[in-house]
Amino acid sequence: MEKTQIKCPHCGKTNRVPAAADTGTPRCGNCHEPLPWIVAAGDDDFAGVAEEGAVPVLVDLWATWCRPCLMVSPALEQLATERAGQLKLVKVDVDAAPRTAQRFAVRAVPTLLVLQHGEVLARQAGAALVPELRRWLDQALAEGRKKETTA
Repeated sequence: MEKTQIKCPHCGKTNRVPAAADTGTPRCGNCHEPLPWIVAAGDDDFAGVAEEGAVPVLVDLWATWCRPCLMVSPALEQLATERAGQLKLVKVDVDAAPRTAQRFAVRAVPTLLVLQHGEVLARQAGAALVPELRRWLDQALAEGRKKETTA
């Protein structure tokens, strides 16, 4: 699996971050603070990248030609940075990953999903501002925590 380069928001050093990890979350090799975990996935590696691991996953199903997708991307990256060590952002280009788009019945882009252990906790189509996305994400994560405590 590929590695992505992420600049540490704390010290500015660039780190290579794995697309998938069985345990833990990425930390800066210099200052040891949690790093934003932002990676891309496609049809062949989606399961390993987005459905396995220790933290919930925010999936951005987007397209290169989609203006709202390009507008919401910085907001999603901001949320991933705010929640470094607690959340993983996985970006999926639906044109390059048609099986993944079909699996999640994507009818509009962007489509956002929150996954926990491969289970869809929440779904939203369309772009939104950071405060709206933060509320939606918080609600989804709260539902996920509630499910884990009752299981």
